Amino acid sequence: MKHIAATELEQYVGQELGLSDWFAIDQARIQAFADATLDHQYIHVDPERARETPFGSTIAHGFLTLALLPHLQRTIAGFVVPRDMKMAVNYGFDSVRFLAPVKVDQRIRARATLLAAEQRRAGQWLLRLEYTVEVEHEARPALRAEWLVLYFV
Repeated sequence: MKHIAATELEQYVGQELGLSDWFAIDQARIQAFADATLDHQYIHVDPERARETPFGSTIAHGFLTLALLPHLQRTIAGFVVPRDMKMAVNYGFDSVRFLAPVKVDQRIRARATLLAAEQRRAGQWLLRLEYTVEVEHEARPALRAEWLVLYFV
């Protein structure tokens, strides 16, 4: 991550901040997410039944892909944060679209673009970020989201 003065955030608006590292989605992670969320739909947790679906295998929950954004973000080398930041708070999402499945044992990565940076009051910056989660060897992304993060500096 790049640490910059909070007043410099606006200079990055409209810029792609970079790509995360690739991250593998295995069956153990899908199962752990199913257990944590109590969402045990067979398409996620039953490899034999899932093989008979149009996907041909189990797929990750869309919410699992979304929930991995904080981890993926931390691996983006060009991601900008204020150097004097005290904390960041998840402020929500303006939009989330699940565009394609992530099949078991595929790898994903996130592409981040800073859409807006607004100083809401002294010491508070609201960032609007667009994330596209790509699936290795697939033309269509798995997810596109606009995420709002509030930085306290």
